[in-house]
Amino acid sequence: MSATHVQDGVMATQAALRARGRRRRWFAEVSWKYLLAVVVIVYAAFPLVYVLSASLASSGTLTGSTQLFRSVTSANYQALDSTRFWEWAGNSLQVAVVTAAGSVLMGAAAAYAFSRFRFQGRRGGLTTLLIIQMFPQMLAFVAIFLLLLSLGAVIPSLGLNSKLALICVYLGGALGSNTLLMYGFFNSVPRELDEAAKIDGASHAQIYWTIILRLVTPILAVVGLLSFIATFGEFILARVILTSESNWTLAVGMYAWVSDQLNANWGLFAAGAVIAALPVLVLFLVLQKYIVGGLTAGSVKG
Repeated sequence: MSATHVQDGVMATQAALRARGRRRRWFAEVSWKYLLAVVVIVYAAFPLVYVLSASLASSGTLTGSTQLFRSVTSANYQALDSTRFWEWAGNSLQVAVVTAAGSVLMGAAAAYAFSRFRFQGRRGGLTTLLIIQMFPQMLAFVAIFLLLLSLGAVIPSLGLNSKLALICVYLGGALGSNTLLMYGFFNSVPRELDEAAKIDGASHAQIYWTIILRLVTPILAVVGLLSFIATFGEFILARVILTSESNWTLAVGMYAWVSDQLNANWGLFAAGAVIAALPVLVLFLVLQKYIVGGLTAGSVKG
């Protein structure tokens, strides 16, 4: 056997050993990540598939069969037309859209003031907002109920059973967390842009509306999305404030379908839940490109 053949054999053996080592490292370092990803996907997707199966089932219950999509029918979706589902959906969209827009405007204005101006109480104000957001707004639902009960005697449009009052309550609780989230993002915008605009004669309002807001679009989209999701599916405050069935939101109205254990219609509830998820899904897909950048930059406090 020539030296060339021996050398080729040695090189082939070494290549095989390197390939075997790479496979071992892949199984030891990477393969478990794929396995974990599959488990997480199945864990997250199964409830969604189960609800979709229940919405297409003819039984109207969540029990009685462990087989998904055993029966497929659109009866539950058609039955929604005979309920106030679409009226409740309109109420939810109205409240969520107005609250999201108000949260963005209020949070951006407050974050701009804390980021660009230096005034007495600035640090204390930020600390207060940080402390307040640690307590969920629902903890004060008794105080909110009594406040709106008294306020409604003077201004009926801001009392109980008013969607405007519910929006105001949501906006009051959204200011703290949104301001802190936006504050970190506003600090990432160079102050030199403000100084250059001031040299050109721009006022603070012009700088804010024409320069700053355009540069912080990602965080505005993130705050709007988070506010929309939080208020669209909120139940406790909406149940306390909205008393008439015509003003109910989706969360309150759909709960009434299953609140009675003897007459609960889970098929109708599942069909409504599937349709109610569509606005959030569409909004998430539209704003998807802003979400990662907005959350990442907003988490860095300046």
